[in-house]
Amino acid sequence: MSLEDRIKATAKNVEGKIQEVVGDVTGDPQAKAEGQAKQAEASGRHTVENVKDNVKKMID
Repeated sequence: MSLEDRIKATAKNVEGKIQEVVGDVTGDPQAKAEGQAKQAEASGRHTVENVKDNVKKMID
């Protein structure tokens, strides 16, 4: 996984966690759901990049 992709995925995860907490504190279910969706997206990005790394290791 490139460092740039890892940083982007981590930033998206942090952004999602913050948005989820803000939505929870303010009672805004839409903001909370959007934050959770961003976290899921970040998790997916990490998974894809990890698979790429594993394939690359197998090829090398």
